[in-house]
Amino acid sequence: MATTMSVATASFPLRRTLPSPARNNRRLPCRSIRIVHASVDQTASAQGIKMAEGNGGLPKVSLVSPHGSEAEIYLFGACVTSWKVPSGKDLLFVRPDAVFNGQKPISGGIPHCFPQFGPGPIQQHGFARNMTWSITDSDDIEGDPVITLELKDDPYSRSMWDFSFQALYKVRLNSKGLSTALTITNMDTKPFAFTTALHTYFKASISGVSVKGLKGCKTLNKDPDPANPLEGKEEREAVTFPGFVDCVYLDAPEQIQLDNGLGDIITIQNRNWTDAVLWNPHLQMESCYKDFVCVENAKIGKVQLEPEQSWIAEQQIFVS
Repeated sequence: MATTMSVATASFPLRRTLPSPARNNRRLPCRSIRIVHASVDQTASAQGIKMAEGNGGLPKVSLVSPHGSEAEIYLFGACVTSWKVPSGKDLLFVRPDAVFNGQKPISGGIPHCFPQFGPGPIQQHGFARNMTWSITDSDDIEGDPVITLELKDDPYSRSMWDFSFQALYKVRLNSKGLSTALTITNMDTKPFAFTTALHTYFKASISGVSVKGLKGCKTLNKDPDPANPLEGKEEREAVTFPGFVDCVYLDAPEQIQLDNGLGDIITIQNRNWTDAVLWNPHLQMESCYKDFVCVENAKIGKVQLEPEQSWIAEQQIFVS
């Protein structure tokens, strides 16, 4: 397959409106969760990588760099829930209402949105974040621990989205940053389309947060009416968060910078994600909104894949 597979990296048309949340009221099929406790020797034998039992008994992978940085990834949802720099400071945020029971997505860290970003004909943000991924490879590259997770279609995913696909998610940890590569391959006999995002939660002091690099981008602002986003253009050098923020930035640059208000400047780079999303729920989540901000790489316009074709997008987050 690898020798004949083509890669789709071109820019795709971007939709100028977002789907109405009213379409998200479909009753979803029930499913049973099978927790797979993978063997360290079989699936995570590279130096700096180990399997462990996480919250709720869910299996997780721990990555440890020889430089002192650490990361944790739950197989449920392939969700990176922790990224600690060598000082021991965790730059990601998991919400206090997060549930680790294999029945609903993990609220925090870096959840996946696939094959749908936001509301639409299937469940909110798709199904990849509430399915168990498997480990296909582990490695040590120049001292950096690297793990690759895989998700394939099953009866649960096909009950909502009737296509055969493969998603590969490679995570690499180094001394200052965390890089990811997401590859979606059409394994079906017919074409399909999808939207996707990495819904990254960064730990923050929201009153001091600013995001730079988005000036000039076209925007779809979901405040005040989430069902009817307002089209506009970002005029600010630095975006701040004085209240509720839920805004899509179309054709975003390959690099933006987050000041998390806690003394950290985090650079967020991407290849082929094309769009960005800023979100903070403000008083809609009064218990914790002051403690995080979501800065997300996204693909808002539909990616069209023919059979055996792949789409690849990369993200790198690091501290200055």
